[in-house]
Amino acid sequence: MNEPTLHDAPLAFITGASSGIGQALAARFARAGYRLALVARRSEELQAWARAQGFDETRCRVYRADVAEIGEIVAAGQACLAQQGVPDVVIANAGISVGMDTAEHDDLFVMARTFATNNTGMAASFHPFLNAMRARGRGALVGIASVAAIRGLPGHGAYCASKAAVVSYCESLRGELRASGVAVVTLLPGYVDTPLTRENRYRMPFLMSPEAFADQAFAAIEARTSYRVIPWQMGVVARLLRLLPNALFDRVLAGRPRKHRQGEGRA
Repeated sequence: MNEPTLHDAPLAFITGASSGIGQALAARFARAGYRLALVARRSEELQAWARAQGFDETRCRVYRADVAEIGEIVAAGQACLAQQGVPDVVIANAGISVGMDTAEHDDLFVMARTFATNNTGMAASFHPFLNAMRARGRGALVGIASVAAIRGLPGHGAYCASKAAVVSYCESLRGELRASGVAVVTLLPGYVDTPLTRENRYRMPFLMSPEAFADQAFAAIEARTSYRVIPWQMGVVARLLRLLPNALFDRVLAGRPRKHRQGEGRA
């Protein structure tokens, strides 16, 4: 009997892997024995990180793509299929978070870019693998949403709307794939200590490290959990937020500092 080799190890395809949640997920899946297909705009940084982990090309390949550009991310997925095979897990993690003001004309382009990255980019990340996964009869597509999907926050319309769309999109996709053997997992992080959150001007309860999030996310993905808020405390908060009448919700948020707009801070 032939011994299993690294080529037989499962494969995880992860976008937005150069920092934060994406990089922590890459490290967690690597610890579990997965091969990695990692995507980022800053591919040089990602390659340097992979080398620092001691990963060779058998263990990890890096693909440069901006997920907001459909052609780029689809090409990255096709390259992964050709070079590494069909992934067992695809994690659409790449995303941007920038404040907006609808009264500001330039912020309309911020909103368009947010949806191109967080929504169309997610679908384009899944697209190259869908038919192959369905033909194989197994796999997992993972959409990274946010607790910001639960209720709209002042000054954060583009991000909240895009993450609410992630939840609905993944729910639709889950129904489409129900009988195929391909699972769809929707993860809603609370506040995670990443470059996206460090410039926030408001309090962030239950702030967790990317590594702590990745541990819980890995468990949810392996269990093929359809929907999970991480950490669980934010899940409780999310349920309460859903129940708040609009008038009370608006009063609670009155005077809350807004997310930085483009050009303010490092957002």
